[in-house]
Amino acid sequence: MSTAIKVENLSKIYRLGEIGTGTISRDLERWVKMKVMGKEDPFLKIGESNDRSKKGSSDIVYSLQDLNFEIQQGDAVGIIGRNGAGKSTLLKILSRVNTPTTGKINIKGRVASLLEVGTGFHPELTGRENIYLNGAILGMKKKEIDRKFDEIVDFSGVERYIDTPVKRYSSGMYVRLAFAVAAHLESEILIVDEVLAVGDAEFQKKCLGKMGEISKGEGRTVLFVSHNMAAVQSLCQKGILLQNGLSQRFEAISDMIQSFNNAVTQVGQNEKIQNELSKAVCLKSIQIDEAKLEFSSVYERTLEVDLEIYENFDCIYSVEFLLRDSTNYPIAFLPYGFTTTNHFNSIKNSISKKSFSINLPFLAAGEYQIDVMLVEPNVKFYHYLESARTFSINSAIIPETGWNFKQQNNQGSILCMPKLIREEY
Repeated sequence: MSTAIKVENLSKIYRLGEIGTGTISRDLERWVKMKVMGKEDPFLKIGESNDRSKKGSSDIVYSLQDLNFEIQQGDAVGIIGRNGAGKSTLLKILSRVNTPTTGKINIKGRVASLLEVGTGFHPELTGRENIYLNGAILGMKKKEIDRKFDEIVDFSGVERYIDTPVKRYSSGMYVRLAFAVAAHLESEILIVDEVLAVGDAEFQKKCLGKMGEISKGEGRTVLFVSHNMAAVQSLCQKGILLQNGLSQRFEAISDMIQSFNNAVTQVGQNEKIQNELSKAVCLKSIQIDEAKLEFSSVYERTLEVDLEIYENFDCIYSVEFLLRDSTNYPIAFLPYGFTTTNHFNSIKNSISKKSFSINLPFLAAGEYQIDVMLVEPNVKFYHYLESARTFSINSAIIPETGWNFKQQNNQGSILCMPKLIREEY
């Protein structure tokens, strides 16, 4: 299998604030040394990573820094990371919208990009005219576009408006037609940013199916950026994890998602606990004893959870849990209260330690996250800590079959077995 994209030592530097050194004399000095003498910029201060949450000492930041990876033809690669990590910058450079500051990029084949709603569309032209315009930009002949035209219009679902200027389209119609054009015109590489979030659920599912068909069936390369981890895992085999412009790893997508969720969980927990201590009641810490996560039967497992709860005012509350899988998708709600008044506690200023033994459904082997909610009787949230802790199940052997039930895209994470039946012939 040939290499579709090869990136070597790629960096992109941006200057924050206003452009210029502040004086005409320094601007002239910069111009002489860079343009005439061929030397480096004397006023360029480099060295800070692109952490959007912290104020730095320099006005020069690395949006991307020293990226190295190689993508094979037919690969579907998910690019994940927090906001400001450099995902969109990377896609714009690969799409030749922006140029890198340093490094080399080798791309084999034509690239179709969908970086934002209406990428490459002219608002005054009709949908029909924009289809032909995009095809021409991609280097396709009119006969090739004619052959694909009906298929594009049918996929987009905007046939009634195809001869209407796209400036009158809704954002959803815009992205429907834009994706249909990018996916059906015969480019070797398809690059899709977070634009699919604009479409409705039915269209998102349709797009993911089409991208899977493009990658697996047609052997074309797909680069996909999304914060929907379930969508990324269902489509992609490999993943690139970006953090503050740096590439953390380039491995199997399941490993990348697990690393990303672990990092987000730790950061989110520390931030939220520090910011929530003024509430009537809030979580101070949570511990999960994975050693007690034992297989008891085909129907249940037991999760031992220890909480430290900061109780600032007199109130009544109940503790509830929400279980999520490795893609952050909610799979089970575990209320620990609201059945009898014995589950409520009248409290005063203190830190109380509480232990819970929760019966879980029979879960597939894999990584899980748990949210913790402190709720009063009328369902008002005192404190909601998302992804408070992660835990793992290494083995889920089903009795009599010996099958190890693992997290898979087409099977879900919970096994419901009312009764094991052995047929006799």
